[in-house]
Amino acid sequence: MLLGLLVYGYARGVHSSRKIERATYDSVAFRYVAANTHPDHDTLATFRRRFLKEVEALFVQVLVLAREMKLLKLGHIALDGTKIQANASKHKALSWAHANKIEAQLRQEVQGLLALAEKADRAGTPDGMDVPAEIARREDRLTAIAQAKAKIEQRAAERYLAEQQEFEAKQAQRKAKRDAGKKPRGKDPEPPTAGPKDSDQVNLTDDESRIMPTSGGGFGQCYNAQAAVDTDTMLVVSAQVTQATNDKRQIVPTLDKVAALPEALGSVETLLADTGYFSAANVGACEAHDIVPMLSMKRESHHLPLLERFAADAPPPQTDDPVDRMAHRLITKTGRALYGLRKQTVEPVFGIIKRVMGWRQMSMRGLDKARGEWSLVTMAWNIKRLHVLRAA
Repeated sequence: MLLGLLVYGYARGVHSSRKIERATYDSVAFRYVAANTHPDHDTLATFRRRFLKEVEALFVQVLVLAREMKLLKLGHIALDGTKIQANASKHKALSWAHANKIEAQLRQEVQGLLALAEKADRAGTPDGMDVPAEIARREDRLTAIAQAKAKIEQRAAERYLAEQQEFEAKQAQRKAKRDAGKKPRGKDPEPPTAGPKDSDQVNLTDDESRIMPTSGGGFGQCYNAQAAVDTDTMLVVSAQVTQATNDKRQIVPTLDKVAALPEALGSVETLLADTGYFSAANVGACEAHDIVPMLSMKRESHHLPLLERFAADAPPPQTDDPVDRMAHRLITKTGRALYGLRKQTVEPVFGIIKRVMGWRQMSMRGLDKARGEWSLVTMAWNIKRLHVLRAA
């Protein structure tokens, strides 16, 4: 019953546990789902927080139910991401440069207060000043800043390791070209720099969220929510949340999730994604999973010239390079029509979730809870969509 209330609440745009509790008194529909009982908001919030992992398993069961209803059979899926506001303010973020500045200021103030305490017996202290309390308050802030700096340093070390591996891979590719007698294009890549940057930040409210650019301009304290949507039914078949600001590394996790789906759902034939997902490694990963990649390699023109639109397809290239083969598929008539399904499939799902269902911000803090809540939201969307498909 509690799960039914949460799913119905999210589907109807009621996400707050207090508002759901109030709705069990005010709304006939909510009273019906709750069997005329009135669960306390604390019970609802605890249930949601405690059983997020089980919700992820239920997400797959809803897809199996859709298959049993003969509404879903996997074929083409479209992948995209959207930024979801974290349950934290970007103004509570602390940068490495500002942390060092505040730390130095607090240490100087502590030294001044200690000197004042030594002279207190002879000269006294200003009225209303409790020197030990002031020192303790600053020591607490220094401890919190030290913890924040440790997290920034850890992230910087992880970033350096990833950038160093990428740098070494690029260097190896350029060396292989030189050994083959070919001149690499462009300048040699610069080696990464170790250590935190002045702009590196950590949020003091939700340290697992990240500052990310948003579609409306500017930046927000967000998570990156990913969804793979079936092009025929607009059902979400894979949902995940990441801390990465871009989508370049989200192909492989999506492929792994799709591969783990029950065999009864069928197999994915084609994956559609925009240019933010394109890389040679991602194209190879799709083909390794026996999925045809359709990843845009550049920003596509909205209106092709008339003669080009109706021109015959060029012959396929005689090459083993998967990127060249994909580039040819994208410019064929069939490929353009198939890739055109992406915008009308996954983006409307995000629009309905944010505008109609009203879910634009996480209710809980932390990456694991964000992933669980995104599974709950997409499961509510799938159930809502099943009613439409069944009536069609």
